[in-house]
Amino acid sequence: MHSFKSDEFKIRVLTKDDAEEYNALLRYAFQVTEADLAETGWKDDEIKQSKFPVLERADVLGCFNIIDKKEELVAQFAVYPLDMNIYGERYEVGFVTSVCTYPEYTGHGLMKKLMRKSLTRMRDSNKSFALLYPYSIPLYRGLGWEIISNKMTYVIKDRQIPTKLKEPGYVRRVQWDDEQFKKLHTHFAAKTHGCLYRNNLAWEEYFRWDEDDTMVAIYYNEDDEPCGYMVYLISSDVMHIKELIYLNREAQLGLWEYIHAHDSMIDEVRGNNYYSEPIAFELDDSDIKETIRPYAMGRIIDVAQFISQYNCDPDGPGGCFSFEIADELLPWNNGTFVIDFEKGHCALTDKNPQYHLSMSIGTFTTLLLGYKSAEKLLQMGKIQTTYDAVAKLDDILYHEIPYVSDYI
Repeated sequence: MHSFKSDEFKIRVLTKDDAEEYNALLRYAFQVTEADLAETGWKDDEIKQSKFPVLERADVLGCFNIIDKKEELVAQFAVYPLDMNIYGERYEVGFVTSVCTYPEYTGHGLMKKLMRKSLTRMRDSNKSFALLYPYSIPLYRGLGWEIISNKMTYVIKDRQIPTKLKEPGYVRRVQWDDEQFKKLHTHFAAKTHGCLYRNNLAWEEYFRWDEDDTMVAIYYNEDDEPCGYMVYLISSDVMHIKELIYLNREAQLGLWEYIHAHDSMIDEVRGNNYYSEPIAFELDDSDIKETIRPYAMGRIIDVAQFISQYNCDPDGPGGCFSFEIADELLPWNNGTFVIDFEKGHCALTDKNPQYHLSMSIGTFTTLLLGYKSAEKLLQMGKIQTTYDAVAKLDDILYHEIPYVSDYI
């Protein structure tokens, strides 16, 4: 293990000239072996080449140890620029990924420094929210992040697939690059809280590790309008559903009708569900296996900027609240914000607040994203206030768990 001092480290933006070191750190940290690459059909040179778009289009910070006047990459933190639907408003957000450090450099606060600098850069580029998939929930909670979404999985035997369906539309298989397929996701994102809008980089990542036999099927209504799709793979008598989205009930049932059409080819269906609503109740035979686990974590980067775009329930009563926010990582969030909610919108104000609440930035994030209600967070001891305050706030806020499916 190296002997070093903190001032021997340098943080800078990575470029494609750093691709080899970037790739090496990723492979070491996530233990990607040659056998793994062979199994997926990828070669090491192809992996390196695939990372060039990331380094060119994402904001990637690296922490370098200076040894004999030479830079050695020891930690990194990448951010994809994406847009996200938060209660009907299109937010610019940062999707954090490729967070890793060589083991001998852990425990020296390098990742915390990278995170603070990266979040500051996001704020400077008008991003008020960030999300990631945590490798350690306690670690990220300690840095102001909190759970905002769930991932559910299900296993359905062939005899349990819905059979009594007869929708008026039809299903057609299309290529991965089909424009209607991509436009359909954009339409879905525009009406779905928490959904990310996929840019070219996100679409590249979406299919990067999929097998060649992965299929895309679109459901069209009687007017030939695409209303839903599923991405799936059939392997060893199992249909694996990567994603199934729909704009209406007809498309949902039509896609399940299409799944049933494969019953002679498969023994079971295994799928992912990001709606945070179990599907068992939908089935005639509900005795299926479903699991649920926390998925994405989020973080409000700049409270004032986030609030300026935030929508609440226009049918809610309105009210003025004082939020005392604790944020040890980002000083501009660490303080008191008085927010006036009225007619579906909110704004910072100098009015005298009717209610006072205290909480961490992580709790504030999961509250405004809709993952937990104010009343539930009060019961858990995450919010310090009165019952009247949380009851009023819950009448004002929307309550819908974000749909987050993209893994980048």
